[in-house]
Amino acid sequence: MDFGLVLQTDPPGSAVVGLMRRAERNGFRYGWTFDSAVLWQEPFVIYSRVLEHTKKLIVGPMVTNPSTRTWEVTASTFATLNEMYGNRTVCGIGRGDSAMRVAGRKPNTLARLGDAIEVIRDLAEGREAQVGGTSVQLPWVRDGKLPVWMAAYGPKALALAGQKADGFILQLADLYLTEWMVKAVREAAAAAGRDPADVKICVAAPAYVGDDLAHAREQCRWFGGMVGNHVADLVGKYGEDSGLVPEALTSYIKAREGYDYSHHGRTGNPSTDFVPDEIVDRFCLVGPVPAHIEKLRALRELGVDQFAVYAMHDARESVIDAYGAEIIPALTA
Repeated sequence: MDFGLVLQTDPPGSAVVGLMRRAERNGFRYGWTFDSAVLWQEPFVIYSRVLEHTKKLIVGPMVTNPSTRTWEVTASTFATLNEMYGNRTVCGIGRGDSAMRVAGRKPNTLARLGDAIEVIRDLAEGREAQVGGTSVQLPWVRDGKLPVWMAAYGPKALALAGQKADGFILQLADLYLTEWMVKAVREAAAAAGRDPADVKICVAAPAYVGDDLAHAREQCRWFGGMVGNHVADLVGKYGEDSGLVPEALTSYIKAREGYDYSHHGRTGNPSTDFVPDEIVDRFCLVGPVPAHIEKLRALRELGVDQFAVYAMHDARESVIDAYGAEIIPALTA
């Protein structure tokens, strides 16, 4: 199992670079960041510094979207980083939640997202692609490689990930839901004539190591609110009793009363009071080291290739170090 670190690009950018360097020293192979230009600093500028100051770390957004940048700009940015630092990027992409909504726009359609996945990958790897009806190619790309991993929750999005993406990003660590969604992605990949094993599986969630469960839960409760945004979209689209989305995912948002993006992804978010301890325990990894190892082994048995640690809490350094000293060795031996 691989491990990744997920950060917000809060200023100073040098702090993000420092934490990514610390992660690499502790055995993390991936460095991810949020990508929402209004809420945080521009991640691609910071990626260049991260790549310069690490040796093997693979970096990318969790997640970008098809609209805040044009597809050729996104592809060219990745291709430039790859030319400079040796194909050490990955493109996480989704419909767009905070990046679109804080700018007054709706998330992208799945059709647009599916087209963007193919075009961005083709352009970044030097192939010709159609952009708005015009044939475009980056003539300077040589031996470029850009895996494109898609974030998804709902049945149509899971199917699209299986059909087109190189990897599937699931932003929660609930064992039942992971099994359900991984199965959906792999079935879609097989139906599309692909080898399901070619689609990498990444589970991303907050991790907090320590014996004080009450404090750990409060540090991670924001995550249930963030996931709740996506769940609310699914309920609005499919209905609460459609059977297309598991009740284990939808039931907890009944007390949800809206969401303030100015606190998005932050400890103490006042829009997450509706999230019960049970959801924090299911969606996140909290508790002492053995609890993390036990749950990660269960996720690995479900086919998870990477666990990405959301480190938006008051113990970023100590969690990175605990993973490096005890947890990553136990999962990679």
